[in-house]
Amino acid sequence: MKRRDWLATVATLPSFGALGALGALGGVAGCAAPALRGTGDLGVVVGRANGTLYLVDTTARTLIGEVPGLGDLSHASVVFSRDGRYAYVFGRDGGLSMVDLLGQHLVRRVLQAGNAIGGAISDDGTLVAAQNYTPGGIRVFDARTLDLVADVPAAYAPGKLSRVVGLVDLPGRRFAYSLFDADAIWITDCSDPKNPRTQRFDGIGHQPYDALVTPDGRYYIAGLFGKDGLALLDLWAEKPTVRRILGGYGKGQAPLPVFKMPHLRGWAVAGRRAYLPAIGRHEVLVVDTETWQEVGRIPIAGQPVFVMARPDGRQVWVNFAVPDYHRVQVIDTQTQQIVQTLAPGKAVLHMEFTPRSDTVWISSRDDNRVSVLDTRNFATLARLDVPAPSGIFFTARAARMGF
Repeated sequence: MKRRDWLATVATLPSFGALGALGALGGVAGCAAPALRGTGDLGVVVGRANGTLYLVDTTARTLIGEVPGLGDLSHASVVFSRDGRYAYVFGRDGGLSMVDLLGQHLVRRVLQAGNAIGGAISDDGTLVAAQNYTPGGIRVFDARTLDLVADVPAAYAPGKLSRVVGLVDLPGRRFAYSLFDADAIWITDCSDPKNPRTQRFDGIGHQPYDALVTPDGRYYIAGLFGKDGLALLDLWAEKPTVRRILGGYGKGQAPLPVFKMPHLRGWAVAGRRAYLPAIGRHEVLVVDTETWQEVGRIPIAGQPVFVMARPDGRQVWVNFAVPDYHRVQVIDTQTQQIVQTLAPGKAVLHMEFTPRSDTVWISSRDDNRVSVLDTRNFATLARLDVPAPSGIFFTARAARMGF
């Protein structure tokens, strides 16, 4: 593109706030606006207590801004537009917020449900879907405007709607999700949002509580709270069916009280193995992803919440429910052994890796800080002061399925 054409294009861009078009071109005399930047090394930290999204630079390891007014973020998650410029924030109060990371402002917020716990963005970046407890079901929005384009109630009996969990994106503008109260998995095709089509798989096992899709998009796996084991759906099969895997992994052992529900998602798949939290147990289950058979168990310090693979698959990091939620343990995937136990702060709620595995960011809610650690020598490289931080999300997720 010639420079004059590029200048004309910039002139038509919407306002970036502090990063306006004039600042992008170096500004005019007396103008101190910052230069145009990319979004690849940006991220956000959820301020759990004050409804604020804190913006971070993962290269400089610093806070660069904040966006308040996002409602109840006590259980919040975030997805990103394909270009990494916009963050879509799903709040516990049913709020869906669109935040401009470059302009550092709230673009639009809609209160789309009474109780929500997460969402997903379609593979082409045009649709944003929210999973809802109240009312049960999913709602799908235009990613540019947040206008509602589809409403799919999770009706499983007359007058009954199920809470929805484990929502992930699939190729072809599809979304897979689990119905906690209906013991089911649904896949909704939104290629025509005005006429969504839903495929239902019933009787998958009792109370699916969360789910993941493998990085290649082949398997959707739902954890089951009401029964040992997981439900696996092969999405590549000519006629997909659900089968049980890891059934009875706690057989013969006294059940323990569950202090916090573990999470699955796609972070725990490393190479040919998946590392999964055992509900109520002090163990990580190791599974061969070719056969989906258990090939090992790794004893850990407490009840696992997040079991997250480093992007290169070399390590798996684990955080815990109370009373061990000040700890993080690191598993070496070659030896299947714990190689490090860390205490980064009180109430570790979330971890996020930079995309090439060099650092991990860890939120410690009760110490009001985020710690940045070197994943190779475990040294603390930075600490950021954030009030009651919880979820950490980097824009690299925009290029990954199921994130």
